Amino acid sequence: MSTALGLTLVHSAARSQAGLLRCVIAGSTSAPVLRAALPRLSNIHTGTVNQNSLTKKLTNEEASTGTEGFHRASKQGLTVPDAVSTVAPVVRGDWVLFHPVYSQEELKSVEVLRRDAKTISDKVAFGLVKLMRWGFDFVSGYKHKDIPPDSKMTLDELKQGGFVLTEKAWLQRILFLETVAGVPGMVAAMLRHLSSLRLMRRDSGWIHTLLEEAENERMHLMTFMTLRQPSLFFRGLVLGAQGVFFNLFFLSYLISPRTCHRFVGHLEEEAVLTYTRCIQEIESGRLPEWTSMSAPEIAKDYWRLAPDAKLLDVIYAVRSDESTHRFVNHSLANLNQTTDVNPFALREPDMFVKGKQLGFERDEAEKYVQESHKMITRARGEDTA
Repeated sequence: MSTALGLTLVHSAARSQAGLLRCVIAGSTSAPVLRAALPRLSNIHTGTVNQNSLTKKLTNEEASTGTEGFHRASKQGLTVPDAVSTVAPVVRGDWVLFHPVYSQEELKSVEVLRRDAKTISDKVAFGLVKLMRWGFDFVSGYKHKDIPPDSKMTLDELKQGGFVLTEKAWLQRILFLETVAGVPGMVAAMLRHLSSLRLMRRDSGWIHTLLEEAENERMHLMTFMTLRQPSLFFRGLVLGAQGVFFNLFFLSYLISPRTCHRFVGHLEEEAVLTYTRCIQEIESGRLPEWTSMSAPEIAKDYWRLAPDAKLLDVIYAVRSDESTHRFVNHSLANLNQTTDVNPFALREPDMFVKGKQLGFERDEAEKYVQESHKMITRARGEDTA
């Protein structure tokens, strides 16, 4: 295999303007829009690249522009210095890492999917997720029960029979889920960061995507925290669970990164299922307090929701995020963990792919990288024409 995967994938915007990152990377942006946006917004430098490989360069090979991460050299900082103060009265724009903003069609395109465990490591990952799910359900006293099709029970009777969770129970379940879900991305990014420093070699885009995942999960938690402040007992449970899970995942990632990414992929399958059930409960009127509740302001800002957005819109967006993590981690688990670059370092597929497909196989990831190179090269040619 040649050496090129993507050495333009991540570090390629030497003189991009403020809007480039969203135009290039947004999962919900179609290719034609991308091609139209690139010439206007940036001067892309790709260097000399072979576009036929998923394998990154060796440490002693010459690097080209676009090796490590997306870098944007802004011509204007956040603050404009003057004789009085260097603090701008208003700071506008994104204050978080990249995350997709979805159209209504994309939000509704997510499907509940299950990946069959094929290898021994896949079966280990799947079994651990099932064990974790069982333990969480046992501790929280939750047991999913389908409502009989011909049921005439009232909402109170459904709650008493254990068929429906209350808003408080749903929120407690979501909060605990999100405190744990933000751990894997940070642990994996930290270990890859340390490995890059220790071995003095390029990471080729993995770290940035993993950090995006960790922050995205944390923003889910921050959003739902606006609805309820957990008790000290709940916080104590989170502290214990996080400490145990962090260390177990840390050791596991040292042993088998592939198994860990597969584990997270299966974990996100459960998250998509959980939020899908929550959406169904709201839309069927079984969570009346949430039916007309306005979206928190932090959610409107983060996902670029409409001013009149409801909590239901937030949960649709969260489910789409979880579908993205499902897709990305299953895809990363299919790659060579030491030689392949991250195919999502510059852009991601839209939700019509991520919501309906579990992930890219290795050959699909390589093809996707080649398409990314062609788009950048074509955009650069149009920009210089």
